[in-house]
Amino acid sequence: MQIQTLEALRSLYPEPRERALRKQLDHLDTHCRRFIETSPFLILSTSGQTGLQDASPRGGQPGFVCIRDDKTLLIPDSPGNNRLDSLQNIVQTGRAGLLFLIPGVDETLRVNGLASLSNDDDDLAACLQDGRREPRCVIRITVEEAYLHCPKALMRSRLWDPDVRIARETFPTLNEMIHAQTGDTSPVESQQDMLRRYQSDL
Repeated sequence: MQIQTLEALRSLYPEPRERALRKQLDHLDTHCRRFIETSPFLILSTSGQTGLQDASPRGGQPGFVCIRDDKTLLIPDSPGNNRLDSLQNIVQTGRAGLLFLIPGVDETLRVNGLASLSNDDDDLAACLQDGRREPRCVIRITVEEAYLHCPKALMRSRLWDPDVRIARETFPTLNEMIHAQTGDTSPVESQQDMLRRYQSDL
């Protein structure tokens, strides 16, 4: 049967331990800062006015997310497919959630808060990295919640374990999958050609 009330949901689970509640901060402390400075990858979660959800991967060299202060983060918008799903959602609702990951570390960092887009010169300059073009805009996050997440999900998935890695050549290329989905009949780009093309636009 469907669970349709908070009371029905809570009845299935024990109450959270006090530590699980107390670990939630309204700012970035030393440990949160170090996690963000070390992380080369995050997942950006947003929703639009209709409630449709979106989760978008964002990556760069460690430190690609700029920490302005203990309440403010700047995320450069790097070149992508120009759908602008996440950016349009931010314009509509002004909120976002972040999940930071560090290769080899099973713990993650969750950050939730207000979100806005900026093309202020100082914000753009703060997000510059060696060899990267200046972003068209940056996502400015005002931190409302920040907390470290336990390692169970990554332990279960063995995400960083080299013994469970999938050989890329056993999977269809992105080009092959999109051709099948869209009915595209143009020549299929090889995985190697795609990677070379992307390399010039990272």
